[in-house]
Formats: sequence, structure tokens, C-alpha cells
Amino acid sequence: MSDATTSTPSNTSAGQTIRPDEAAHFGKLAKDWWDPKGSSAMLHKLNPVRLEFLREAIDLHWAGDIRDTRPLAAKSALDVGCGAGLLCEPLARLGGEVTGIDAAPENTAAAALHAERSGLDIRYMAGELASHDIGTFDLVTAMEVIEHVADKRAFASQLAARLAEGGLMVLSTPNRTVRSRTLMIGAAEGFGLIPRGTHHWDDFVTPEELSDILAGAGLSMGEPRGIAFSPMKGLHLSDDLSLNYIVTARAR
Repeated sequence: MSDATTSTPSNTSAGQTIRPDEAAHFGKLAKDWWDPKGSSAMLHKLNPVRLEFLREAIDLHWAGDIRDTRPLAAKSALDVGCGAGLLCEPLARLGGEVTGIDAAPENTAAAALHAERSGLDIRYMAGELASHDIGTFDLVTAMEVIEHVADKRAFASQLAARLAEGGLMVLSTPNRTVRSRTLMIGAAEGFGLIPRGTHHWDDFVTPEELSDILAGAGLSMGEPRGIAFSPMKGLHLSDDLSLNYIVTARAR
């Protein structure tokens, strides 16, 4: 695998899930994606929470040693909707052979540059997931992505097609509740904590809907864990699913 490279997708019209306006929105954020005080500051706060869940899920799925600093050694990982690589880089440090794919080429270019400067060997690609002949992966992640795609069922099927036999998938997404509308759009976007236009409440997916979508792709969803917010704890894993949640999925 070449060091921190980008790839151009092959020409195909199959399984189009990218919304051009969404890709353009996130592509504009590429230049300061890695700034913990910039437009992606909330993602920097969210990333440790996602990694906490991921590490436990990885250890449980492969019966790993919790003391192992590289539990993904000899395993491949695909992060779909990778942005500028905020999750790809920790996955690489956990030992994984990592590929990141994103709708916005500006993001994958920024990701590749940051990985190269960090001395990490990560493959990045831009465009439709279905347009890349990249095989299957032990771990497939899609964090805060499914709300942004044009066809959620097609997207889930594309994710399932990239999951190796015996592999693990992890997804996170906002829940469609009054609380998520109030906090994530009304407050967070209203006060500039998240760039305006990032979220569209009607596209949020409830756990029941996500379970049904994944089942249609031949996947079984695990018990969801909430990602909640409080002034004392900030973002943290919780039994409260009303804001955001994270789940595992496996082939049936």
C-alpha cells in the first residue's frame, strides 16, 4: 500500500449515493479540519468517544487483549466518509492497514497530506464507494455519514459488500428526536459550534430505522449506545440515545 495516496474513482453510475451539495459543503471545511478550534472542533470532541466504543467493540469481536496497543495488527480497516482522516489515523495507530474514502476530494487530499506529515501509511480515495474495486475489510466504519447519503439502503448494501467474512462494522448517526433538533441544529448550528447546513433533521435515522436498513443489507445490528452531552461530562457514551448513537453490525 503506497504511503498516504489518493485515488481517482473508476467511471461507473452504479449505486450513486453522494449528494453533490453535501460533498461541496464538507469539502469547503477541508483546510481547517485538523484544527481542534476550527469548524470541525465538535468532531475533535466526538472522536475520543467513538474510539472508546470502537476499542471495546474490537476487543469483544476478536476476543482481544485490552492491554494490546495494536489490536488491529494484521487487520484491514475501511473508514467511509473519512473527512480529512480524524478516525483513519487512530485506526492506523491501532495497527490497522487503513483505507479512507470520502465524497469530497478536498478532504482526501487534506487527509493524505496530514497522514504523510504524521508518518502514517494510509490509502485515501475520493468518490463513490461502489466505484472503487478495493476488496473487503475486517473493519468497516461509517461515522456520522448515513444521514448525508442520497440512498440509505444502497449505501448500507455498499458497506456490507466491503465487509469481509467474520468482519465488524461500526456506524454512528444522530437520532431523529426533538432533542437532536433542538441541540444539534437549533443550538449547535445556531451558535456556530457546528457549521450551518451540516445537518438536516429529516435525514436523521432512528435506531429502529437503522436496524431495518442494515437488515435489508444482510446485517444484524448490535445494541446501540448513546452519545450524549452534558455540561459536566461533555460528549460521552450513555444509555441515552436521544441525541446520537453508535452501533456495531455483523453479517447475518
